[in-house]
Amino acid sequence: MGLLAETYKGLTTVLAPQVKEHGLNDTEFEVLLRLVRNEGHRLRMSDLAAQTGLSTSGITRVVDRLEREGLVCRETCTSDRRGFWAALSTEGERRIRGTIDGHVALVDEHFTGRLTEEELAGLTHALRKVRDVVRPGAVAGA
Repeated sequence: MGLLAETYKGLTTVLAPQVKEHGLNDTEFEVLLRLVRNEGHRLRMSDLAAQTGLSTSGITRVVDRLEREGLVCRETCTSDRRGFWAALSTEGERRIRGTIDGHVALVDEHFTGRLTEEELAGLTHALRKVRDVVRPGAVAGA
């Protein structure tokens, strides 16, 4: 467990400055990344909270910030008037796409590029197996 925590901390320390260069913190980056990867570039707020591991009030605060910056907007859910979608704006898509290339290059340099294809496949399989038990909502709405 200690090795996993050390690795995670080390990687986030290496990755955070590049994300910050684009005016985002780690949580904002994760939210925008999840939106851009999802069909229609939107997710229900409850699913976005589950995927990011944030509480409903936590995701509301993040989406409020991103909405003030013009990176996302809220859309009413037509099938459930109490529900809302967080949707990526044109500016939000531009910002996240401008961040991704540098992020992926750093991930490759410090993580995935250090592993053989077989090692990476095994690690990915093992991490998904554990993730699905400890964070079953991580793929909610995807």
